Order: sequence, then structure tokens, then C-alpha cells
Amino acid sequence: MGIKSSLSKRKLIFGVGINDADYVTSRKRVKGVTVGPECPYYKRWFGMLSRCYSENFHERFPTYSGCSVCGDWLYFSKFKGWMENQDWQGKHLDKDILLQGNKVYSPETCIFIPSYINNLFLNSRAKRGDCKLGTSYDKSRKKYVVRCWDGQGEYTYLGGYTTDIEAHEEYCKYKYKIIKRIAECQEEPVKSALLKYKIID
Repeated sequence: MGIKSSLSKRKLIFGVGINDADYVTSRKRVKGVTVGPECPYYKRWFGMLSRCYSENFHERFPTYSGCSVCGDWLYFSKFKGWMENQDWQGKHLDKDILLQGNKVYSPETCIFIPSYINNLFLNSRAKRGDCKLGTSYDKSRKKYVVRCWDGQGEYTYLGGYTTDIEAHEEYCKYKYKIIKRIAECQEEPVKSALLKYKIID
């Protein structure tokens, strides 16, 4: 089967993505065994489309509802061409460090960042329930307690407070110190983006 014939038979990815690669981009299952190479560019592209257009993904991670991919990046070749010129190995594709609150994946808004920076801004809304960001309620002590994660696996206990607002304010003070410390070690444009980042509950 020729390349053109093979391309014409490919289905749209999540109803929108066009895999126009002239080679095999993903691994195959043969008699129950996964074989063949997996293209790292395709893996990132597929993951991006999944976050924006997969209903199953949105059920598990509702914060991604409303996200989208720019027109050019709906074509795999366009995304791959951009990614080849990025420092991407071992890093995460991020859409809202450079432009906080952004929901569109595009060359202008995206950058690859280390996982520890990406993890700095986990919201954990499902776990904390009605409590404000960085806080949880300790029923035995009748206090709102604060634990702040540095993005690298370490939590710091910051005490117990009478109100949720007090606890959240203490969390923000400490978190900004961590963000500033990490920002000072980064190159532009990540450094500036981190220094102007605003914690939003």
C-alpha cells in the first residue's frame, strides 16, 4: 500500500486532528503484543489533542474542558515542525505558564517546561473540596491547616489557622517564595513568566 493510500485511510484524531505524517507514528498490537517504534512527536501531539477533545479525559480532568488547539496544530506535521525546534526532551508541554489562564495550545502560548515547574501549580480542587487553595480542615483541632508543596515532592507544614482565608494567605506568601526561588534559576521567557504569576484559587 502506498503512502498516499495509507494517509487517505487514516481517521481524524478525536474528530479534529489530522495525522499527515508520511511514516508510521504509533505502535501496533500484533497478536496481543505491542510492537514497533513510537514517535515522540506524535505522542505529545496525541496527548495535547486528548486533553482538549477527549470526553473521557474531561470526565477525569474537568479543568481541561474548554481547551482547544490552534488551527495549524490540528495538523501533526505543523506541530512536529515546531516541536523539533524546542528543548523538549524530558519536559512537559505547557499552555498557560507564558500566558496565565490561557486555554489554547499554539506556538505563541506553549513551551516545554520541567515537570517540577508544571507540578508547582497543581490545583488539587477535587481533594481539597470547599477549602481554599493550600488549606484543609482538621476536625480534631478545629483549625484550617496549611501544607505547601515545592513541586519536587516535599511538603512544608505552615501551621493551623482559625479561618480559611488566613490559612490561604499564609499559603500564598510561602508559595510565592518558592516560585521566586525557582524562577531565579530559569532562563527567559520562563523566568519572567514565573515572577509575574498570580495564585488564583
